[in-house]
Parts: sequence; C-alpha cells; structure tokens
Amino acid sequence: MDKSLRNFAFVLISAFAVLTLAGCGGDKNVRDDASYEDYDEGRDSSTSGIDTDRLNERGLRGVDSGDRSAFLDPNNPLSTRIIYFDFDSDAIRPEFMEALRAHAAYAKSNGSTVRLEGHTDERGTREYNVGLGERRAMSVRRVLSLEGVSQSNLRTLSFGEERPAVIGHSESAWGQNRRVEIIYED
Repeated sequence: MDKSLRNFAFVLISAFAVLTLAGCGGDKNVRDDASYEDYDEGRDSSTSGIDTDRLNERGLRGVDSGDRSAFLDPNNPLSTRIIYFDFDSDAIRPEFMEALRAHAAYAKSNGSTVRLEGHTDERGTREYNVGLGERRAMSVRRVLSLEGVSQSNLRTLSFGEERPAVIGHSESAWGQNRRVEIIYED
C-alpha cells in the first residue's frame, strides 16, 4: 500500500474513532444546572403527565406571592407557561406570541430569572432531539430577549426526549411533548 494512502486511511479511521467516542458523552450536554429532581417536582409520576398544580408551584418560585394569581388565572396570558411546537420545528407558533410578550413584560419589570426547558417527542435520535430541544428553548429566549428581557436573566436547557409530558406513541402524545416550559426561578 502506498504511504500516502496508508496515512489517509489512518486519518480516516482516527477521525471515525473520535466522532464515535464523542457521541458517547452521556448527560453532560443535556442538563444545564437544573437537576432532574427539580424537574420531577412538577410531574405526576402516577400518570407520567404534567401535574399542573405542582408545575405551577415549581415554576413560580421566583414570582412574588402577590403576583401568583395572574399566573393561575386562565384568562391571563401569563398562565400559558408551556409553548408547543410543530413536528421537527423550532418556530414559535403565532398563538403563543401574546403569552411570550406577557412573560417578557413580567420578567423585565421584576428582574426575574427565567429558565426555558426545551423538550421533544420520542422520534429522532437522542442527539438530534437534544439539539432540537435546545433550538426550541433558544427560539423562546430570542423572543423574550427582543421584548427587552436581559440575556443574563434567561437560561436555557434541553431535555430532548428524556422527560416526556405524556407517554404514548400517537400524534396527540407527541404534540404535548414538543414544548418549552417557562420556569421562574428563585
């Protein structure tokens, strides 16, 4: 075998090995500084769905107790703290813009720190879904930032497909799992 061909084969095999090992990184890119235990506080483990009462408490830690009624009033756009997405998309749907503007106004006026948790349905590879969850969280972050929320008050993380709101293999279940949750922190 020609020496240049052997060198090329060595480089190609080395690159393949590095890329293969890079894909075995575990959870380090999935979690920011939020813990799974913190996330699980908003879940109803008996049904594997979102327990909205517990989600409201968990997601409103950074909200002044006098302001909580606005977040719990279904007629107030602040009560919409889950932003849903279409399949394989990170585009904000128009029906969520009013809620995002309301969250931006609240966060801006109170200096609140907001964590944006991106999620996907189960379809796609784990790596792709972590990336898609991150892009969804970043889309929400962009809107909040454009509405005046300081970048230092916005945090994003992606759970990808790892934390479904609903267990199931139907469009209905997948539609509820394609989301970004807006969490107000301490």
